[in-house]
Amino acid sequence: MEEFFASGRAVDIVLAVLAVEAVWLKSRGNLWANIVPALLPAVLMMLGLRAALTGMAWPFISLPLMLAFPVHLYDLHRRRMLRNQATNRM
Repeated sequence: MEEFFASGRAVDIVLAVLAVEAVWLKSRGNLWANIVPALLPAVLMMLGLRAALTGMAWPFISLPLMLAFPVHLYDLHRRRMLRNQATNRM
C-alpha cells in the first residue's frame, strides 16, 4: 500500500474519478464553461499532492497549489454572478 501512494497512483485514481465526473456532468447538459472552473481547483491540488508524494522539487508542489486558490475564487465569483443574474430575471 505504501508503494501505491508513494508512486502517485492513488492520485491518478482520484484524477480519473474527476475526469469521469466531468464527462458525467457534461452528459447531464452542463457546459464545459461551468464544469472546468468547478473541478480545476481539485485537479490542481491533486497534481500538487502527486508531486509531493513522488518527491518532486518544491516548485512542482507549490505552483499547482498556488494556482488552485485563484481558480477557486474565480469559480465562486462566477457562481455568484450567475446566481445574481438569475435572481434579477425573476
